[in-house]
Amino acid sequence: MALPLLLLLLLAVSVVSADEGPYIGVNVGTALSDMPSPTQVAALLKTQKIDHVRLYDADPAMLAALANTGIRVTVSVPNEQLLAVGQSNATAANWVARNVVAHVPAVNITAIAVGSEVLTALPNAATLLVPALRYIHSALVAANLDGLIKVSTPHASSVILDSFPPSQAFFNRTFEPVIVPMLKFLQSTGSYLMLNVYPYYDYLQSNGIIPLDYALFRPLPPNKEAVDANTLLHYTNVFDAVVDAAYFAMAYLNVTNVPVVVLESGWPHKGDPTTEPDATADNAATYNSNLIRHVLNNTGTPKHPGVPVPTYIYELYDEDLRPGVTSEKFWGLFDVNGVPAYTLHLTGSGTLLANDTTNQTFCVAREGADTKMLQAGLDWACGPGKVDCSALMQGKPCYDPDTVESHASYAFNEYYHGMGMASGTCYFSGVAAITTTDPSHDSCLFSGSGGKNSTVLNGTSLAPSSNSTSAESSAAHSFYHNKGGRLLEAGKGFDLVLFCGSHSKLCERVFIPSLSDLGRDSNGRLSIDNHSSLPALRRPMYDHLGVLWGLPPRRSTPRPAPFADPSVWVRAAVPPVARR
Repeated sequence: MALPLLLLLLLAVSVVSADEGPYIGVNVGTALSDMPSPTQVAALLKTQKIDHVRLYDADPAMLAALANTGIRVTVSVPNEQLLAVGQSNATAANWVARNVVAHVPAVNITAIAVGSEVLTALPNAATLLVPALRYIHSALVAANLDGLIKVSTPHASSVILDSFPPSQAFFNRTFEPVIVPMLKFLQSTGSYLMLNVYPYYDYLQSNGIIPLDYALFRPLPPNKEAVDANTLLHYTNVFDAVVDAAYFAMAYLNVTNVPVVVLESGWPHKGDPTTEPDATADNAATYNSNLIRHVLNNTGTPKHPGVPVPTYIYELYDEDLRPGVTSEKFWGLFDVNGVPAYTLHLTGSGTLLANDTTNQTFCVAREGADTKMLQAGLDWACGPGKVDCSALMQGKPCYDPDTVESHASYAFNEYYHGMGMASGTCYFSGVAAITTTDPSHDSCLFSGSGGKNSTVLNGTSLAPSSNSTSAESSAAHSFYHNKGGRLLEAGKGFDLVLFCGSHSKLCERVFIPSLSDLGRDSNGRLSIDNHSSLPALRRPMYDHLGVLWGLPPRRSTPRPAPFADPSVWVRAAVPPVARR
């Protein structure tokens, strides 16, 4: 999802209002064995600037977490509640009172999705769908919210038959007794048709007729584009063809003024390599990157060029509890810890889904974790984990609040960053979790926190030193990048040296009192005048040096065997950088 990954979402807006335009939203599923807390979900959404979300229910805790965020929320009446809501106006009114009225205006609820693919997933309840839509809308009218909140129901694209060429498409006539009054309802209330569009499945089910490139929005030569012989419209991707098929199917029923919102679309990033070879991270990155670009460019479709097609990506998290084939569990932009599943390649203007791990991330105690388990993790981090926990001592910056959860969060994060934020280093027997919310407070600064003037580089947040101009900092970072180096860690200001064992992956941080202790020898190599600050150099396990604005030592550089004089090794190992 670099979703800065995966990265990046959006100046949001809706198709049914003249003052709104195209937007990208994200579906938030909950079929996870270790579902992040609502506050963690909200924090990820805010960090990624995701301004539209679709929930599959109306969970009060999730809605509370989304309060006062400005995020536009589509709540849902789950299929299992449809029978009750569709049979009773009073039940529908109670549902709206509990799940909508109780949360607005703090929660910016903009739509209600009644059921999910009811015609194909729950056909026995199909006759209750339109009554449910009407009852829910009537409750909104009574609450004077009908002008702010739209009511619709999402459909699988399979309700449309003969979808190519799009001009021949029509709704499955079995469903017409429901679809016709549903479209009239959408028309009369100024709502939109919610459609789930999955080119991945269209590609799989075509038996080789649909090329993979056509499904992924990849450029096609003109002679490879699909042409609708009836309209002579050219189609360069499956997505547009399906959306236009919906428009033509509605027109066949004399409905021409109901816009389409794609409530679900995406591509799995992992599957069974034998039976699902196209469910890969590369294909998922290609599809979602191109989809986002296509929607936000307001390209529209061949039938309706320039008409927005707001789209929600399926989905925020991988859902490991989903039944079915392997790929069913791997549609997420992020894993349970908020780590992007893959890189989204985006160009052009606008803020989109973060496209890699360059965002600041922190490792903290998981909300609600067992206190004894947290204490055990804290003890390990400050002991065998070799974390410097002196900041947690009484009178030190991170002593307060004096709770196991707070102290464990600090220790977990120091270990996580000391290990280069490597996969698996924020676990601690399941009581730790990655977050993008900076846990620093007062004078207690967590590693990875860069302050107000920080910039992010290769996953490390750097706050400019009072002794260095931003221009010098930028030049130094550029030099480091060009030489292929990786900045290992930075604290507050340019005052941190990190020594890492390249094989053992052990790291130890050494603080230098001030930049005045950084000098240069006669050859222009960095040196550290305050030798007492370098205890790590006396440990043979640390055979890999990382210095702020520096590079790892050249393999040809000999190491003084006993490390008797650390400055000798530093002068030999650290090449000149960013001359001032």
